[in-house]
Amino acid sequence: MSWIDDRASSLEADEFGFEVLPETDQSFENALAKARDGERLSVDDGIELMTTGTDSVGIDPRRKELVLEAADRRRAEVVGDEVTFVANVNNNVTTACNVGCLFCNFKDTAHQFEEEYQEEHGGFTKTPAESRDIVGDAVERGVYEVTSVSGLHPGMTLDEEHRELLDPDDPELNFKPPEVYETPPATYREQIAAMAETGAHVHSMTPEEVHHAQRGADWDYEYVYRELADVGLKTVPGTAAEILVDEVRDVICPGKITTDEWVASMEAAADVGLPMTATIMYGHVENEAHRVQHLKVIRDLQDRTDNITEFVPLSFIHQNTPLHEHGVVDSGASKAEDELMVAVARLFLDNVEHIQSSWVKYGDEHGMKLLNCGADDFMGTILSEEITKRAGGEYGEFRSFRDYAEMITAIGRTPVERSTDYTERRRVDPDADVIGPRLGPEADGTPLLD
Repeated sequence: MSWIDDRASSLEADEFGFEVLPETDQSFENALAKARDGERLSVDDGIELMTTGTDSVGIDPRRKELVLEAADRRRAEVVGDEVTFVANVNNNVTTACNVGCLFCNFKDTAHQFEEEYQEEHGGFTKTPAESRDIVGDAVERGVYEVTSVSGLHPGMTLDEEHRELLDPDDPELNFKPPEVYETPPATYREQIAAMAETGAHVHSMTPEEVHHAQRGADWDYEYVYRELADVGLKTVPGTAAEILVDEVRDVICPGKITTDEWVASMEAAADVGLPMTATIMYGHVENEAHRVQHLKVIRDLQDRTDNITEFVPLSFIHQNTPLHEHGVVDSGASKAEDELMVAVARLFLDNVEHIQSSWVKYGDEHGMKLLNCGADDFMGTILSEEITKRAGGEYGEFRSFRDYAEMITAIGRTPVERSTDYTERRRVDPDADVIGPRLGPEADGTPLLD
């Protein structure tokens, strides 16, 4: 049994001892009135809306609908009736990781990738040439963006200089020389450069990856982002956020960076001029107060940087994860919780223009419903999706432009192809004979897949 399994098996849902609890002196009615009037909400206001009132147990269906209606009105006021999406492909470089997050089934223990390891495993590490070919093929089909989020491979470093700085005998550095592995991992600079060479907009380097890319060195997060921007990094995914409350992180991802470090990394990205997204991964051990505290961290960050292009709620997919396998959780969030998460995000994040609904996480029907709960973006085409699939997700890996046009039009909204940072937008004609992307570097309106 690994330390990951041992830790997971020792956790019980009633043993967390959380100090942050969904308790307030506010009332649901007052919080809803503030939301309707467009006033900036307090954390207590958010908790009342997220719980549909702390004066009773469970979600009140009537009150929930009032919150959803307020959020949908706010969405219409802020962004109108357009529903955006991006032509993108996922290219995750490696599954090798030793962090041991209990909510994750994407990673494979890095030891399995070493040359001396003889057993079979389902993980992978891609060379820069392989990344270039995968992304290049997608660009030729019309893709605009490549999203790349990977495990923290012990052999990966920022560049060759970084590699020379690291001592493989220091366990705190999580480093082994690349030649130890069956497929020696390239540096972050090499991988970003390879994907950027195709012309794709490279959306990559989470705060956790940037932390990994400066471990054991004197340089800071800003230095890493500048080095990678020089070889083609364009925007930054604000993932690895999970719940930005450390008492929750101590339970589900004790090996990850802290909330303050996550924020510091995002501020560094903003200082370099790299637009960024922000996420939340909810529906596991956290409570409603943690969710709203997380929103407050994001809102405060946006107040300081004005650099967050969209907020992405990610519902926890529990199957095949250590948290589920060891009985710490028996499910993810309910559909009502998903609706309230999106709605309260729209109402609380008064300085973030776009809220995403992820069809990969929610499926088509539920994902469409969330577009009427405050969301205005419906993710991307994603020609390959590996993280959610490995955790037990069931909603597929590809969405065509025609699918988008038909689904969005069916709910009375306008389909709009967008760039990653929303600066380029193109309305899609649902009645066109051929419907495909046009914003990508080689896009000409041809469908991504025949």
